[in-house]
Amino acid sequence: MIVAQLTDSHLKAHNRLAYGRVDTAAFLARAVARINAFTPAVDAVIFSGDLTDSGGAGEFASLRAILDDLDAPVFAVPGNHDRRDTLRAAFADTEFHAPGTPFCAGVAEGFPMRLIGLDSSVPGQPHGELGTAQLDWLAETLEARPDTPTLVFVHHPPFLTGIHHMDVQNLKDGDALIELLARHYQVLHLACGHVHRAIETQVGGVAASIGPSPAHSVALDLDPDGPPGFSMEPPMLRLFRFAGGALVSHLLFVTAPEGPFPFFDAAGRLID
Repeated sequence: MIVAQLTDSHLKAHNRLAYGRVDTAAFLARAVARINAFTPAVDAVIFSGDLTDSGGAGEFASLRAILDDLDAPVFAVPGNHDRRDTLRAAFADTEFHAPGTPFCAGVAEGFPMRLIGLDSSVPGQPHGELGTAQLDWLAETLEARPDTPTLVFVHHPPFLTGIHHMDVQNLKDGDALIELLARHYQVLHLACGHVHRAIETQVGGVAASIGPSPAHSVALDLDPDGPPGFSMEPPMLRLFRFAGGALVSHLLFVTAPEGPFPFFDAAGRLID
């Protein structure tokens, strides 16, 4: 099974530029085309938050107009720039989000690996929090299928990255999340967004990562007093490959590089 992670597209209504500079709609469209062109085919796409820049229905309409070109099904959870109600409405056809809950979390079944998405958004705030009710829902959801390999995704990371202006916005009850996931050995990985950079770590015995944005990157500034800023690095997305009971992640450049070129000639000799 191959899963692509999109995150932090910050799409604006009518495809307006983000921050007066970033054509996030064009970047997202290129990421969709790259996913569709990948072989073997991608089985599912997870979108780990900040799909839009302010969560309006018009922004989600512009977003869906691009995502509807995906060949694979897409499952989304909100980030701090999104709104739960408009995201639920925009993705009602996916039947992913758990009904009857105040949070916008969900489960995708029917794949070799189970996909669980969590809602870390706090209305009107940049930081993340799951809350007791959602953590209880997650515990019940995991206990229902303890032998099924599972990938969990959420917007706000439960660990510090060293980028101070992002770390002060991380998941406030992250310790509780990690403690819960660590008790469930079927959880293979926790995939996060929010920081617009490819980051990998292990926290509390749980493998975790942050997916890069297909558009702009948060500047890699590890100075605690560094000002918030972004840079236009080569856009990427994260791919997860689940096979033989093991989960491995790769980074995929949205713009396909030159190649591949052969190491060996027609006679089997190494090309020097």
